Amino acid sequence: MQLEHVLVVGAGQMGGGIAQVVAASGRRVSLHDAAPGATERGLAAMRKSLEKLAEKGGADPEEVLGRVSAVDELVPADLLIEAVIEDAGVKTEIFRRADEVLPDAAILASNTSSIPITSLAAATGRPDRVIGMHFFNPVPVLKLVEVIRAVQTSDETAAAIVQLAEDLGKVPAQANDFPGFVSNRILMPFINEAAYALLEGVAEAEAIDTIAKLGFAHPLGPLALADLIGLDTCVAIMDVLHEGLGNPKYAPCPLLRQYVAAGRLGRKSGQGFYTY
Repeated sequence: MQLEHVLVVGAGQMGGGIAQVVAASGRRVSLHDAAPGATERGLAAMRKSLEKLAEKGGADPEEVLGRVSAVDELVPADLLIEAVIEDAGVKTEIFRRADEVLPDAAILASNTSSIPITSLAAATGRPDRVIGMHFFNPVPVLKLVEVIRAVQTSDETAAAIVQLAEDLGKVPAQANDFPGFVSNRILMPFINEAAYALLEGVAEAEAIDTIAKLGFAHPLGPLALADLIGLDTCVAIMDVLHEGLGNPKYAPCPLLRQYVAAGRLGRKSGQGFYTY
């Protein structure tokens, strides 16, 4: 199955990174984001990332960017990769629209980190060609792609996405469609417990992260990682886990909800557990 033209919807940190690695593999990318100025910001971030990589022997930035076109609406392509906010309603609407626009043979993939792929597949007329393709931030650097099969996903679709991930220089790991999949089912309770340790005065944020980094050989502590992901995104994922699995251990720490309510979302807002 040839996936030579990829439509990426969402030009933020994740979508821009996905567009970058797809274009760097030699494929053509159409990049769409409905938010005013988002595509331009995404392309600028892509250029900055590519220039840094070029200093280390990476591909020519102009050559890679030459394969990326900004589009004002969804366009026909071989593959959709959706990378918008973690909102089931927004994602479902994109899948409905993509189902109408993309050719019948096209695959529809979501970069969601928690929303059920099975429900997205059910919103289309091609449920066997819907799959999760969960990249990790920063996309150009981290190797993992979590490939999530919906109940309806065909073997052919899964094989095509596994092959694409390998072509992009990534390592695909397959998971079935349960709330949080594998990565966030493990990661979010870790972040949540770190937030409780801070809330209960067990230690300051810097100490909690230092213990995790040096004690567990993690490159980032859980609170700094939450700031990188976005505290609003963390809460949204935990809500999906809590609702989907029905276990109170997945309920977000009150401190996380308080910070989100205060607009302290992490790096993207300039303040979360730390100030940036």
